[in-house]
Amino acid sequence: MFSVLLGNPFNFISGVLLLFRKVQAYQYYLLFSVLVDLTILVISLINLTKPTLNPQFSFGIGLLVTSLVLHWLLLLVSPKLAQTETGIGFWLSILAMGLLALTGNVLSAVAAWLLFRTRQETTRRSILANIARHEVAMFGLYVITVILALAVTSYWTFEYSYAVENNYSAILQSPSWLYPLGTDNFGRDVFSRLVFGGRISLLVGLLATFAPLLIGGFLGAVAGYYSHRIDQTIMRLLDILYAIPGILLAITIVTAFGTSTQNLILALSIGGIPGYARTMRASVLQVKQMEYIEAAHAVGVSDAKIILKHVIPNASAPMIIRSSLTVATAVISTSSLSYLGLGVESHIPEWGNILRIGSDYLETHPYLAIYPGLAIIALVLSFNFLGDGLRDALDPKMQK
Repeated sequence: MFSVLLGNPFNFISGVLLLFRKVQAYQYYLLFSVLVDLTILVISLINLTKPTLNPQFSFGIGLLVTSLVLHWLLLLVSPKLAQTETGIGFWLSILAMGLLALTGNVLSAVAAWLLFRTRQETTRRSILANIARHEVAMFGLYVITVILALAVTSYWTFEYSYAVENNYSAILQSPSWLYPLGTDNFGRDVFSRLVFGGRISLLVGLLATFAPLLIGGFLGAVAGYYSHRIDQTIMRLLDILYAIPGILLAITIVTAFGTSTQNLILALSIGGIPGYARTMRASVLQVKQMEYIEAAHAVGVSDAKIILKHVIPNASAPMIIRSSLTVATAVISTSSLSYLGLGVESHIPEWGNILRIGSDYLETHPYLAIYPGLAIIALVLSFNFLGDGLRDALDPKMQK
């Protein structure tokens, strides 16, 4: 525990793993859930230096402490839960992990699923189990989960007024106990703005990835399955859209419809559709040649059912890998557009907005640009690390 407080969580992980004779995948996720809870708790307690706290601060801290204790206890008793017969204790543990995931700690839900899978007789390791053995991917997933959990729990542990209200008596103050990361040119707390800014960056990045994933994936599946005229029509129309640079298309849409979070998500989503369609089409062209597809045709299964039940699930692996990497690109694009004044509204805490303000004070107050820049780099690298882990986990050679 002291290793975490001293900034070295890896010693903490190594020490805990020594408690178990054989470490299972769900135990890795439970261990990282404990680490996420501890990290969020430490970050939230920094607000004790503020003169005014969120009215729900005590509730938020109590929730984090409860989550930390329960995750730790579940980690310790998890070997017995996996070995004993399914009973009320087993299902209560699964339920507890699922409820704890509502705090944003999604690793708890993953651990619950993997613990449940121990009851299923299978020799095939799941994708999530393979990721648990990938140290770099787990570190990336840890950072992403910390940002997500912080975005959720900050509703109770952080005071929003410090991030948005001007305080002209505290303009451009250097980092201190009261303002851990200093204040900007309007006297707003940079620490609070970074925490709340993570909500926007993560939200836009995820939505701007999943929207084109669904639309482009469906169009690519239809084009690859039917080929000929339908294929040519869909892909040639998407080629027109693909010929326009994504960032230029986003700038055009935001300029035409105005700066808002919704328009930003729309602008980034449209530009990502052709890439997903091409990826899915290439996978479908391979999958539709498989014998089980021909067998489905032979017994009279409809095309719609074949596409939805057989083709898309078996052609989705490249899409999953691409989506994890596209989130990182969407985060960079969001920050870039906000930096140019074309993203979310300027008064809303967002990492690109914070970086844009900091760029005006690089010589006198460089921390205003350094901290949001580091936050963007950390999130982008984490998604890239996770993408590498997904690529390895989906490798058929590892499914043994």
